[in-house]
Amino acid sequence: MVLAQLGGSIARALQQMSNATIIDEKVLSECLNEISRALLQSDVQFKLVRDMQANIKRIVNLDELAAGHNKRRIIQQAVFNELCKMLDPGKPSFTPKKGKTSVVMFVGLQGSGKTTTCTKYAYYYQKKGWKPALVCADTFRAGAFDQLKQNATKTKIPYYGSYMESDPVKIAVEGVETFKKENRDLIIVDTSGRHKQEAALFEEMRQVSEATKPDLIIFVMDSSIGQAAFDQAQAFKQSVAVGAVIITKMDGHAKGGGALSAVAATKSPVIFIGTGEHMEEFEVFDVKPFVSRLLGMGDWSGFMDKIHEVVPTDQQPELLQKLSEGNFTLRLMYEQFQNILKMGPIGQVFSMLPGFSAELMPKGHEKESQAKIKRYMTMMDSMTNAELDSTNPKLFNDSRIMRVARGSGRSVRDVMEMLEEYKRLAKIWGKMKGLKIPKKGEMSALSRNMNAQHMSKVLPPQMLKQIGGMGGLQSLMKQMGSKDMGGLGGMFGRGDK
Repeated sequence: MVLAQLGGSIARALQQMSNATIIDEKVLSECLNEISRALLQSDVQFKLVRDMQANIKRIVNLDELAAGHNKRRIIQQAVFNELCKMLDPGKPSFTPKKGKTSVVMFVGLQGSGKTTTCTKYAYYYQKKGWKPALVCADTFRAGAFDQLKQNATKTKIPYYGSYMESDPVKIAVEGVETFKKENRDLIIVDTSGRHKQEAALFEEMRQVSEATKPDLIIFVMDSSIGQAAFDQAQAFKQSVAVGAVIITKMDGHAKGGGALSAVAATKSPVIFIGTGEHMEEFEVFDVKPFVSRLLGMGDWSGFMDKIHEVVPTDQQPELLQKLSEGNFTLRLMYEQFQNILKMGPIGQVFSMLPGFSAELMPKGHEKESQAKIKRYMTMMDSMTNAELDSTNPKLFNDSRIMRVARGSGRSVRDVMEMLEEYKRLAKIWGKMKGLKIPKKGEMSALSRNMNAQHMSKVLPPQMLKQIGGMGGLQSLMKQMGSKDMGGLGGMFGRGDK
């Protein structure tokens, strides 16, 4: 993921600082220099880095800190807060309201993925009950209308454009008026891509803005833009009232620091990030969880949201019941695999867990893991109901294994590997036996039951080690409080939701 390398470098610098016997001025300077180097190498603007370093030194005044203060924690918190500040201008963006017509105009550089992002944005709101519509006012790029038309047709979103008309202002005005009459509550105007050297295109952008009077102008920026990001973003901000930023191609290998600079240049918040080519690969951007994931500190709330999105509410009590009984069948494993695949790219999901940074699962490996899950599911499709519902792995003798291998077109070795994975997961699942089921409405009951002892048995050893062992897990649970740990119950399908 973009910025994964940056997150890894900052996390390592903080880890080295934490390992130091005494935290003095020298250790603090070395840590800050390492963080600054990582930011500069990731294409973050020099002035932003210099300001950040000065702010942290001002906050962490080692001479004034009384004995007994946890200096490591104070430094880590200061770094976290400064990174958040870099990405958060402190003012919220305009949010469309259902039932009330809002016009949103998209601007950005050529090749930044603006047209695709328009459709993703429309699709995101369509799923939430809005009635979006797309207007193609890009008459500069050949094929722009075709691309928008194709995307809109795929997502069943109405669109407006013209092959004959060359005046983008006229198309934009006609499109907006047409959809207002149709009572569409979110009208999205796609404009021509441009860069700051093209004065004529900037003038055209201003005219489209004046004619359509958008409620929000979104600047779409490719995460790989590099050091030029600040100047380009500033040029857009000076021409039109940019109110929000969407960063695209966050799934690539680019350094991505330019994205941080764009926020500073436009003084506008990032509202979404594009994490892939597909329509669903589009995430709401929330500063604190993002920085937390970046530094390998996890994002439990995001993880819980994913879980609640994919586990149907009616299945949650049943799933919790099975969990408390400790009975793990192959059918249950199949259902959980389905849920994992619905959650999106595995690496993205793992980066939400504390102790995992996006660096831990390189790009190729997440595809590998996803392919393996699909392979296991294909093998399970060749099993009988009795086999899927049995909790006895010894049921699978040689002839059954051969039959499943033939039916799924896999080798005997593949089937045996899948059964080994089942045994491993059944062992973890078995450790949750006896978990008391909260009655409907008992919001914190599960959090009381889900103590550190329970959690330490369930978490993979590598994750437990990275959190800081049992002590680290207890402090993490304390920090998160009962609200989030209650949410953790949702990971296994809470019944009171």
